[in-house]
Amino acid sequence: MTVHVLGGYQTDFALRASSLYDLLREASLGALEAAAVRAQDVQVAHVGNMAGELFSGQAQLGGMIAAMDPAWSMVPASRHEAACASGSMALMAAMADLEAGRYDVALVVGVELMRNVGAKEAAGHLGSAAWAGREAVGAAYPWPALFARIADEVDARHGLRHEHLARIAEINHANALRNPLAQARSWDFPQGCFGEDDTLNPVVAGRLRKYDCGRITDGAAAMVLASSRFGRPGPVIAGWGHRTAPMLLEDKLATREAYLFPHLRQAAVDAYTRAGVDVGDLDVIEMHDCFTITEYAALDHLGLTPPGESWRAIEEGVIDFEGPLPVNPSGGLIGLGHPVGATGVRMLNDAYKQVTGTAGATQVEGARTALTLNIGGSCTTVATFVLTR
Repeated sequence: MTVHVLGGYQTDFALRASSLYDLLREASLGALEAAAVRAQDVQVAHVGNMAGELFSGQAQLGGMIAAMDPAWSMVPASRHEAACASGSMALMAAMADLEAGRYDVALVVGVELMRNVGAKEAAGHLGSAAWAGREAVGAAYPWPALFARIADEVDARHGLRHEHLARIAEINHANALRNPLAQARSWDFPQGCFGEDDTLNPVVAGRLRKYDCGRITDGAAAMVLASSRFGRPGPVIAGWGHRTAPMLLEDKLATREAYLFPHLRQAAVDAYTRAGVDVGDLDVIEMHDCFTITEYAALDHLGLTPPGESWRAIEEGVIDFEGPLPVNPSGGLIGLGHPVGATGVRMLNDAYKQVTGTAGATQVEGARTALTLNIGGSCTTVATFVLTR
């Protein structure tokens, strides 16, 4: 059964939100309007969220969907969690419902409220997506520490130069300046700030500096998906991949295959195979860049370069906004922002806008086929989608 995307909505990632419910409601109703679908047409709902209990003391988010409209007072709704890939898991569940013939129209919402606590408390909450008590123990900011370890491993295996990470940060922030919903759209970037100046770009952990790091924020994104039985054509989710690796980062890094993360490579291959495409058929990629090293490490896994040669895609301008295969024209997590549970849904919404020619100032000319890559934890959960029209 073919799954179509009928429309989506994203909240403004630069704004502080007052509650999870407000974010869920704005995104859900906004997606209905964008898709020109009535509330009573929605037969099932799936919510992606990582840490509602930790940041807000709130669980049972499906019940909030049921509270939004009388038509949804008995709608089946559930919540899904896989750290930063929570939104993609909600999308996977909705697709499975539609493909199985259980329902014909699904609402998928990703949401996170994260700016209601201080930075160190937020870092502690997010650290729950690592193996508590076994890794990043004692680190004030667990995720920069873990991804700095990934950067060290890339360097040990293939070599790594800061200028390549700096260029990723520069591209994604430049793209965010075009995006009216981006967290960093009005930020100033002094000359030299992406380099190795300890004042302009201070070290956060290991070789990762301030501008190598994505920023968490408040936000939600929602999409309406439908089976072909609903009779409303739209861009098609032609392929997908979903793989999970052992929890501990060191267990992942212990492998000695051609690719640093073989399961990430396999998730990409799975999506390409199901969609009947390869990397050369893509027009745009929405990539998980919680840190610059995340994007760098994924470029070769997606097939843009041979293993260990991600630097080529950067030096040759492949991933530039006007390059052969633009990556993160939205600004990505680094520039657009990263409300953790919303990111996977937001990526697919940006892919939808690209392939329908409605991305405004971030539009990649002629885009017809897009890939999203969403990662949870230290590359523990990996999810990919290929969207085409």
